This record gives sequence, structure tokens and C-alpha cells, in this order.
Amino acid sequence: MSSQQAIQTGRRRLLAAAGIAASSLLLPGPGFAAIAPAMQARKKYPKKVVDLVERSLVIDMLAPLKIDFRPEAYADPLSAADAEMFRSCGITGFHNSIGVGGASAYADALTFLAAWNGFVGRNQDVFTLVGTATDLDKAKKQGRVAVVMGLQNADEFREARDVKAFHQLGLRCAQLTYNSQNLIGGGSTDRIDGGVSDYGVEIIKAMNEIGMLIDVSHCGDRTTLDAIELSPRAIAITHSNCRALNNHPRLKTDEAIRKLAAKGGVMGITGVRMFVKDKDPTTIEDIVDHIDHVAKLVGVEHVGIGSDSDLIGYDKMPPDQYKQLKAAYKSSYAFRDRIDTDGFDHPFKVYDLTAALLRRGYGSEHIQAVLGGNFRRLLGESWVPRPAKSGKAPEEDRPQDKTQADKKQEERK
Repeated sequence: MSSQQAIQTGRRRLLAAAGIAASSLLLPGPGFAAIAPAMQARKKYPKKVVDLVERSLVIDMLAPLKIDFRPEAYADPLSAADAEMFRSCGITGFHNSIGVGGASAYADALTFLAAWNGFVGRNQDVFTLVGTATDLDKAKKQGRVAVVMGLQNADEFREARDVKAFHQLGLRCAQLTYNSQNLIGGGSTDRIDGGVSDYGVEIIKAMNEIGMLIDVSHCGDRTTLDAIELSPRAIAITHSNCRALNNHPRLKTDEAIRKLAAKGGVMGITGVRMFVKDKDPTTIEDIVDHIDHVAKLVGVEHVGIGSDSDLIGYDKMPPDQYKQLKAAYKSSYAFRDRIDTDGFDHPFKVYDLTAALLRRGYGSEHIQAVLGGNFRRLLGESWVPRPAKSGKAPEEDRPQDKTQADKKQEERK
């Protein structure tokens, strides 16, 4: 075992005790209450920006609710300030996803689901769990935060039938691998990626049959391409960026982006600094460059957001924890002094992103698609079972306006 593996194993043991396992960039934070004063000084945005965000279904496809390992993170009551922060951030859908791995992955995944399902249930005036894509629509209408439960690895699946069991517990998205090799395939920081294994083929089949979204954000290049090809329907890259703009192993090649889009998939753009740009300054305009690249390469209907952060970000972490975070990854991650991107490092970042997209010349319809419409379509298509016997999926879980619903009701009469 290398020193990096030892660090990650130690982190997993710590997290298992606290009910959370190691994630893409998840270490203890200062607590949301620490930014309460910032809520008082909320930035004033142009009316066009505010109106656009308010009428959009915004989905952040990698957004842990809290970057905090302590059991208190999910056990303590939600403060009034934290509740207001969630309500006013402009984001409806949070993909609450962490990474598990190794021998304790199964137990860690069960603990994670129990802990955060309980958190949502105890704070249902603010949050609601997502089971189907229409739950996102309902949450938007009700002014609540919709929580999608996910995992950034698939080590929790001991065999293919575990996929159905985890789906029944509320898991709606799973990444095939994290940064390193597992029984399914290769990771983004592996020296060699042999692609999806025979066992991985079984897992991909099971996820398609039950209606669980496949994610390849941390997968190696070969595993990413294999998964896209092997899956009979579209998959996701929930949080990554474009290697054509920034030569980082965690990012995706144009070949992968093209093949993802060809099958209807969507790629979420992240705001993690070293994934956005390899030098400073690194600003929200550089994030838009990645959105631009995907839109021009394959079409705006295939790009969304996956910030890979909670509403506060990483740079407010205590110094010792911040140091521990950076030490837990291979040197190829190329951490710099900061992890968050300028302008995308606060609870109202979606407003700043919307303003940046408007400055770049994007129209309202395209902005709404990027903010969440594209992922809403993909989730509606993915979260329906496709039994192996028939090979045919039920009707997609598409949003319906009032007129369409009324017409269907009249037809029944």
C-alpha cells in the first residue's frame, strides 16, 4: 500500500465512525452558521438575472449539502440562518453525493444513506427527497430544496443485485469508479486504465434495468468510453471539465464528450479551481469557457453544472483540515493555494454564473437549459426501469405543464 492509499484508508475509517465516507473533495468545514453575516449582505443582482434564476429549475449535479465529517452535520437541527441560505441560494436540486471505497464501502454507504435521509426527513420544511424526476418539479413549485442521493464510487455494490437494493433505499446515481481502479474499471489518476471489466458490464446492466443514473466523472479515459458504449441509454459526467482547455487527468477529452452527447448524455461543469484552469487568476469567466467549449463542441443541450462543492466552498475550511485534504490525493491533482474559483465561492454563485452567461451572449432559454433543464431531461429519461425481458422502458418522466395535464385528464374522461 502506498502512502496515498494509507491516507485515504485512514480517512475512510474516520468518516465511517462519523457516518460519512471520503468524497471527491470532502473534509470538515467551519459550519454554515459561520457565514450567517454574509446572508445579511446579500449581493444585489440585476432584475434580469434574478428573474431568470427564479423561473429556472436549477440542478447542481454534484453538491454535498454540507462539507463536514462530524456526526453533528446531519444530527443537529438546521439553524434558521442555514435554512434561509438554502432557500435563497437559487438552487432547487442538490445531488448530495460522496465517495466510498475499500472493504467498508458497503457499510459506509448504508450509513451515509441513513444519516442524510434522516437529515432531510427531520428538516422537511426546507428539504424533500427525490425519487423521481417529477419530484424536482414539485420541489420547485413548493419552494423546497430537492435532495438527490448519490455515491461517487460503486464499491458498495458487492454483486449486481445490490444495485436494486440500494435503489430501493433511495440511491439514484452512482459513479462507476473513483480516482483509482476497482472491480468495475479504472480511475482518472491510475497510470493504466484497462476499461470496464466483465463485472462492470453486469453493474452497468443492472443500473440500466432499475433506473439508476450512471456517472463517470472520476473514471479513467478508457473506462469512460467503455461505459458510454456499453450503456443502452444515456449516462452522465456529473462534475468535470474539458481537457482541451486544461490538461488535467480528472477532466474529459473531446472524444468522450462527443460520444457522451451522441447518446443524449449531459456533462456538468465544476468550479474546482485546478479543474477550471492551471494558473491564476481563475475566475467564473473561466468556468463559462468550459460551458462554451461543450456547447460549441456538441450543443448546449449537453452541458449543465456540477459544482463539486457545498454552498460555502473549501477555502473557508480550518487550516489543519485544509492541509489534510490536499495531502490525501496524488500529486497529479495539482492543488494550488486555493480550491474555489473566484466568483463561484459563495451561496449565491448560481446568480453570478447566470450573469456571466448573459455577458457571454447566451439567451434565456439556453441559460435555463444549462442551469438545470438539460439534467432534468436526462434524469427523466434515466430514472425509469427498463426490465431485461422486454428491453423497453416505460414512458419517460417528463415535466408537464398545466395544459398537457388537463388534456390527459380530459382524455381519461
